[in-house]
Amino acid sequence: MKIKAAIVREKGKPFQFEEVDLQSPQKGEVLVKIRASGVCHTDEVAQNQMIPVPLPAVLGHEGCGIVEEVGEGVTEFEKGDHVVFSFGYCGHCKSCLEGKPYACENFNQINFGGVMSDGTRRLSKDGEEISSFFGQSSFATHSVVHQNSIIKVDKDIDLDILGPLGCGIQTGAGAVLNRLKPAVGSSLVVFGCGTVGMSAIMAANLCPCSNIIAVGGNEESLALAKELGATHTINRKKCDDIVGEIKKITGGGADYAIDTSGVEDFVKKALACLKFLGTAVVLGVTGDLTINVQEELMGEAKSLVGVVEGDSNPKIFIPQLISYYKQGRFPFDKLIKVFEFEQINEAFQVSHSGKAIKALLKME
Repeated sequence: MKIKAAIVREKGKPFQFEEVDLQSPQKGEVLVKIRASGVCHTDEVAQNQMIPVPLPAVLGHEGCGIVEEVGEGVTEFEKGDHVVFSFGYCGHCKSCLEGKPYACENFNQINFGGVMSDGTRRLSKDGEEISSFFGQSSFATHSVVHQNSIIKVDKDIDLDILGPLGCGIQTGAGAVLNRLKPAVGSSLVVFGCGTVGMSAIMAANLCPCSNIIAVGGNEESLALAKELGATHTINRKKCDDIVGEIKKITGGGADYAIDTSGVEDFVKKALACLKFLGTAVVLGVTGDLTINVQEELMGEAKSLVGVVEGDSNPKIFIPQLISYYKQGRFPFDKLIKVFEFEQINEAFQVSHSGKAIKALLKME
């Protein structure tokens, strides 16, 4: 079938709209009419080839929509179901069988290799194959997605806002609820007040942590962080000693710190602000990091860990987050700013400016 898609053809170039061909769903796959898709920094990382997804490609990995057709062997879904997309995984490696799809041994190939889980492509134009992304390519009007990667949701909730749960929101919330599991009364610092950071703050408030400290450079975002559960905020542009301020607030150091920025200096500050036995989590795409292992890590028995997709099993975790949202305890909708599909390049620009925490593209 013919669909409209936003394509990246060259490294760093803007998205361009084209009519492309989408094959019918194969065994285990589902055809979905996309209602909306979140805009995520990871899309931009692929666009700029920091993650070398083969080009040309249709990016987008926070989609949601309505099932139109199911392929052979699909029994969990039927036409008309409302679904949210998440990351792809094989379903048969040791990690997947242990219920850890975020650690799938084939994760990088399925999500960043430009192909579906069976190693083939569904998108093309005039005979030229086009790469997929995260097994979904949600910057399009329709998508073929493996049943592993979609989650059925109730029809009594606004479908359009749910896409970001599939990556950015579950990454931040999952890092807290699935990996750190902070005890009541503990302290947590979040560096970066974007979607991932705000989701971590909301999750920490669920625990609840006694001190939830948001570190960012935008006063409006810091005010929202307070509204979402932060007990303290630090404007990195106005504070000369961020680590010292955190230790003052926490009485000697935080139990946990999360960096969402991917900036080396903030990863180091995340480590430095911890108390003895503290844990720092890296969630942003981060390059080289130089530390003195004895002084900054081992000497106080600290841990520095990387977390992928919030250690989440999306088919379990996303319904949990939706339940918290319905209870009024996880108001992720406050992060969202809506754009029309045709405004995709503008949506990325506005996200950079800090005027939108989570830009959301509506396809109709």
